[in-house]
Amino acid sequence: MTDVTKRQLVSATFGLWLGLSGAALAQTSPVLVELYTSQGCSSCPPADAFMEELVKSPDVIALSLHVDYWDYIGWRDTFASPHFTQRQKAYAKAVGSRMIYTPQMIVGGLDRVEGNDPAQVSEAIRRQQARVSPVRLTVTRDGDQIFIQAEADPPLSAPARIQVVRYLPEATVAIGRGENEGREVTYTNIVTDWQAVADWPGQAPLELTAVAAGPDPVVVIVQSDGPADVLAAVQLK
Repeated sequence: MTDVTKRQLVSATFGLWLGLSGAALAQTSPVLVELYTSQGCSSCPPADAFMEELVKSPDVIALSLHVDYWDYIGWRDTFASPHFTQRQKAYAKAVGSRMIYTPQMIVGGLDRVEGNDPAQVSEAIRRQQARVSPVRLTVTRDGDQIFIQAEADPPLSAPARIQVVRYLPEATVAIGRGENEGREVTYTNIVTDWQAVADWPGQAPLELTAVAAGPDPVVVIVQSDGPADVLAAVQLK
């Protein structure tokens, strides 16, 4: 299958999902989709192309996290971080597994699906859209500061973690070695920093100020520990 054909399939599948998603929408917060990918993975470019479609939906916050465990095969991923590998491992451990792979998408912190299967990803997004979250999250930005407000109704039964993510909207990389040697691949919403800034008991409303220096977009995530279900997320582009 050529790259053009793959992109056509991705666009068609996502277009079908986009047309159906509004009717099933239950939660007020967009669905968080995390793609674990690598420039050294030959199976990843279709998933990276799918990300270009996912970011167009206002009902989805899609983020690409580049892992470093394929760097040994000849090409060092220019966006990879061991922290993102550890996050993917934590997701696996949370369900009693040790297996990690690329491309993998984690949808809403709960659904684990193959990132190069648009139909499977779209179904997972629909499932997460049908969930009702008790958390209302508001985020505003003033220069290098962001102001985070959250409240839960009913109150949370377990603490949640407040996380601040920065990302690069898009970059095209010419890959010189490894499984994708000779290809130019476009990556979208590339995570450059992921910080936990507070643990929130979820009994009383939260007000928090965090630093977000520079012009890069920001995502704020409220997530159950584990990591587990994403209770709310807000994106400031």
